[in-house]
Amino acid sequence: MNENLFASFIAPTMMGLPIVTLIIMFPSLLFPTPKRLISNRTISIQQWLIQLTSKQMMAIHNQKGQTWSLMLMSLIMFIGSTNILGLLPHSFTPTTQLSMNLGMAIPLWSATVFTGFRYKTKTSLAHFLPQGTPALLIPMLVIIETISLFIQPVALAVRLTANITAGHLLIHLIGGATLALLNINTMTAFITFTILILLTILEFAVALIQAYVFTLLVSLYLHDNT
Repeated sequence: MNENLFASFIAPTMMGLPIVTLIIMFPSLLFPTPKRLISNRTISIQQWLIQLTSKQMMAIHNQKGQTWSLMLMSLIMFIGSTNILGLLPHSFTPTTQLSMNLGMAIPLWSATVFTGFRYKTKTSLAHFLPQGTPALLIPMLVIIETISLFIQPVALAVRLTANITAGHLLIHLIGGATLALLNINTMTAFITFTILILLTILEFAVALIQAYVFTLLVSLYLHDNT
């Protein structure tokens, strides 16, 4: 067992060079582009899931917001596939890195905010000062609303990082406990191993749910600004 609990979160290198870029590009190989007139079952299921998710997520948007559909579908596919691949043994999960998640959250959040200031300037500015606010509270409310606006991308990134990291740490700890109990009490080790399997199944669901939550929040920010 690896003694360093956080060793699996260290960015891997090969010959002294970081290979995070290759790992980030790898999930794109899991979604092949159909080249035949009649698709096979795998591609058909893939297209059905994409259409179902896109229809559900784009239902609240107007015509301008629906132009982001390709971006949002690419985002949810990338995060979901990256999270699932990170559950494989001896693999690296890029979404456990706060820097990477901030690199996704800040540009997307900035684009939605700039879109709102460009096309809905009055409405966007009105969010900083609710109607009927007393004059004495105006400076304080403007500061509070500004802070809450700028904290949105940080909350997006921290939420994704914390959920994925916590799951991986829990799997690591329970896996280590199972190996330690194997030579002490076989029945207890079997129970711990069963818990480990159930937790792994739960982490598969969490990997997809967190991808959906991240994309859905970006979609809601876009809806508020279009």
